[in-house]
Amino acid sequence: MIGYKGFDKNFKCRDFQFEAGKTYKHDGEIKICDSGFHFCENPLAVFNFYSPVNSRFALVEATSKIISGSDKSCTDELTIVKELSLDELVAAVPKEATATNTGYQSAATNTGDCSVATNTGDCSVATNTGNCSAATNTGTRSAATNTGDCSVATNMGNRSAATNTGTRSAATNTGDCSVATNTGDCSAATNTGYQSVATNTGDCSVATNTGNRSAATNTGKWSAATNTGYQSAATNTGNWSAACVSGDESVAVVIGKDSKAKGALGCWLTLAEWHDDHIIDVQAFKVDGERIQADTFYTLKDGKPTKVDD
Repeated sequence: MIGYKGFDKNFKCRDFQFEAGKTYKHDGEIKICDSGFHFCENPLAVFNFYSPVNSRFALVEATSKIISGSDKSCTDELTIVKELSLDELVAAVPKEATATNTGYQSAATNTGDCSVATNTGDCSVATNTGNCSAATNTGTRSAATNTGDCSVATNMGNRSAATNTGTRSAATNTGDCSVATNTGDCSAATNTGYQSVATNTGDCSVATNTGNRSAATNTGKWSAATNTGYQSAATNTGNWSAACVSGDESVAVVIGKDSKAKGALGCWLTLAEWHDDHIIDVQAFKVDGERIQADTFYTLKDGKPTKVDD
């Protein structure tokens, strides 16, 4: 049986190290959620167990005994056929589970779980309200929206918007003038085009822009906002967050407790110092290569910028 499996960033599942191209055998009884090697028959069901953020995925094949459950199966012999990108995982969803439009000004909508809505024409809308769903647009001026958990919304065209309100979601734009927004925890919003905005309000989130004049903003804890474009802003208001800027004349702002920021030469860092649960000082510093070193994380301590570990 062909299936799909998720792993952490180190290609481990439940502390077991896997490797693409190898076959693994389990001795003894197999039981779902207890023993054996687990996998999903539906590609998007993988998101129930591994977030599209900071996870890895693979095409697998179960070649021996199999026990199937509602959203996952387990086997005593599993082959890791090959690693899959997030796009490849979404593309593997069965055709019967999709609603597809290839024309202009089209709409594709799914209200059930584990569904895919896809538009390849301009001015299109793809919407999922169920969990484990994916909405994808490749045309310009498109919108892809997920309100369920563990969802993926992707736009490849210019002036597009991809939005997730569920947890463990990913919203991605590669076109110019795009917006990718996540309000759930453990989410990632990414823009590679110019004049883009990537925003997360949930904890453990990542917002990244590689285009110029972009903004990446996180208001949750343990978040990271990164900009590589010119005159961009990366802002975190949550505690234990990090903001990074590498474009010319960009600004990294961290005002949460125990947060840090770094930037390229010529950028600015805005840092806040806390005592107990109160902000006692906020200062801004230019990355001049002398007092403030380039590509080095700083926090504000005793009224002074202080180097901290990555």
